[in-house]
Amino acid sequence: MRSITALMASCLLTACATPPMPLSADPIAVVAAGSLREAMTDIAKAHEARTGQKLSLSFAASGLLRERIEKGEAAQVFASADMGHPQKLADAGSWSPPRVFVRNQLCAITQANLNLTPERLLGALLAPAVRVGTSTPKADPAGDYAWALFRRADALSAGAYATLERKALQLTGGPSSPKAPAGRGTYAWVMDQGQADVFLTYCTNAVSAQQEVPRLKIVAVPPNLQVSADYGLTVRRGTHPAAQAFADALLAPSAQAVFARYGFGSP
Repeated sequence: MRSITALMASCLLTACATPPMPLSADPIAVVAAGSLREAMTDIAKAHEARTGQKLSLSFAASGLLRERIEKGEAAQVFASADMGHPQKLADAGSWSPPRVFVRNQLCAITQANLNLTPERLLGALLAPAVRVGTSTPKADPAGDYAWALFRRADALSAGAYATLERKALQLTGGPSSPKAPAGRGTYAWVMDQGQADVFLTYCTNAVSAQQEVPRLKIVAVPPNLQVSADYGLTVRRGTHPAAQAFADALLAPSAQAVFARYGFGSP
């Protein structure tokens, strides 16, 4: 019997490495939540450079992406800002069971004239004069997470859910929501235009908005109101192996380091 050392030496001499993943002649179609745009773009560029596999990226609200897929869009990888939308595709049988690949949390973006702390956030949200902006529930998970926060608020202040549901301005993420001008971030643009006094969105979005419009403030959501966002990843069944390879790469340490740089949590 040959020794392990001899086998290793033989491998080195004959280059018996794992065969490279076959490449798809067409770009792999990846659809992803808008909050992933910057991180996924960086990761995709690195993946293309490392493997030679071209990728085609498209970003939108996760619920709208799911609807596009259900209507026949030939996406191969779906990176959602929640688990529900990819799970619905998996339940229909054509997509793999989703797995969590990053996490996020809610933060509040506020106008410069507001001086809020986490402890004062709920009072400000409930104040009649304060305009509260959110994304659109069902179409965009960020809106669903905001509504989950409203339900948590109701446990702290009776009637808070009804008040917040009534006053919330659904400014982004819907099929007819106005689009930010080219080169502008959605949340920075909405707040720069003065469309809301406080906007509830992902902390990663809040950081990007403040980088674009430095006068904006970020307020942490206190633990008793906080809602965790689990991002789900699924791959179309029977698609090219290169699609699964890219999905797997999103969980690799190098990609996770990129997500962390943009403020995402690990799965």
